[in-house]
Amino acid sequence: MSKPNLLWVVTDASHATESRWRDALSDFRVIPVDDMTQARAAIHRENMDCAVLTDLHGNIDTVDALELLYQFDPTLPVVVWHPEMRATEAVRLVRAGAFHCIGYKDTADTLRDSVHNAAEEKRRRRRAQDRAAAPETWRRFLVGDSPAMERVVETIRLIGPRRCTVLITGETGTGKEMVARALHQASPRAAQPMVPLNCSAIPEHLLEAELFGHVKGAFTGAINPRVGRFEQAHRSTLFLDEIGDMPLELQSKLLRVLQDREFQRLGSSETIKVDVRVIAATNVNLLDRVRQGKFREDLYYRLNVVPVVVPPLRQRPTDIPQLVEHFVKKFCELEDMPSKTVAPETIGKLRFWEWPGNVRELENAVEKAVAMSGDRQVLYGSDFGLPTPASMRPVPVEFPEMREDDAGYVDFETAVTQFERSMLERALTKTAGNKTAAAELLGLKRTTLIMKLRSLQGANSALVS
Repeated sequence: MSKPNLLWVVTDASHATESRWRDALSDFRVIPVDDMTQARAAIHRENMDCAVLTDLHGNIDTVDALELLYQFDPTLPVVVWHPEMRATEAVRLVRAGAFHCIGYKDTADTLRDSVHNAAEEKRRRRRAQDRAAAPETWRRFLVGDSPAMERVVETIRLIGPRRCTVLITGETGTGKEMVARALHQASPRAAQPMVPLNCSAIPEHLLEAELFGHVKGAFTGAINPRVGRFEQAHRSTLFLDEIGDMPLELQSKLLRVLQDREFQRLGSSETIKVDVRVIAATNVNLLDRVRQGKFREDLYYRLNVVPVVVPPLRQRPTDIPQLVEHFVKKFCELEDMPSKTVAPETIGKLRFWEWPGNVRELENAVEKAVAMSGDRQVLYGSDFGLPTPASMRPVPVEFPEMREDDAGYVDFETAVTQFERSMLERALTKTAGNKTAAAELLGLKRTTLIMKLRSLQGANSALVS
């Protein structure tokens, strides 16, 4: 393995040639230069891991030299070595960007530690640059940029590279498996395939063997040995969907695996160690299951290290046009059909439909529309099976009763205020008081919604509570 490169900017070569300093730098390939012009050429020619900037004897101020080095390579950590480094000077140089400051009176060990730490910092900065430059390929699993989805995206961005166990919750059809796949792709384990298992799709008496594998003859029908999902997911991610349906007896065994990262195949006494990241998902409230005695409390807390809540589609209606476009493109490609578009008025209807089945229901509706449209290039509401316009109401409300005065005139202002209040109340009820989601549901900006709530505060203070 080649030595890391160290740029040595020195005007007095005697300091660099003293044996104690040479020994301190023996782990590096030292590239000496005696002015900033040579330093720039060396940085452009070589991939420097760190630099040592010594006293420049008045030729150039040290702060100016630091700025020049960072212009040549903004990620290069620079250790400043000054004959008599005082505290005030060290503070000034660190503020100017110096990685560390030492004096000639410091020991060779101090220099050695400083340059090694600087080289490690350069490697960290390179990794950060690579991550920033690399496209977030996992983002393709998550369609939409609503505030609700951006919160999920930011969580994945933070925890994706980690090993921590994640519990994904959300209603049926919200896309929990897509979130799990995004988490896996955002991790260092992405080179290996994610291993999924739906705990409710496997009969209870077979689920343990499915998870941990078995040896030949472990039970009736075990003709050949089999590797379980935990073993398949070694150095990868195991996705346990519908974890709330796992039998209690098996929950205790799963807890031990999560704690010890080891298990035994059915019928075997051999202990197998695995490096597996576990992501679990459920559409039920596991704390309710804990209170009912159907789910172990200790397993719940072991799984719920980082919770990720996937919002229902009704809380992210602004994502519907993007989702529709995504699914139309997907099904047209699958059917080898020319691309299709959706009529603007139909997009409006789709956006304000309630979609109780969430993204899965919307996907099925788009697949139906693509199939029913035949050779037509434009999709309309009838292709999706939407109800008639008269029955499609974004937020179902009852129109307020018109009040007439003695002259027979309709009190217009009162009717409008009552109607507006009714819509706001229903939207807030549907979104459990979430004002951002309610604004999206009504097609308003959040600030506009807040202003309307405040204007109605006198008439109904519950709206702004």
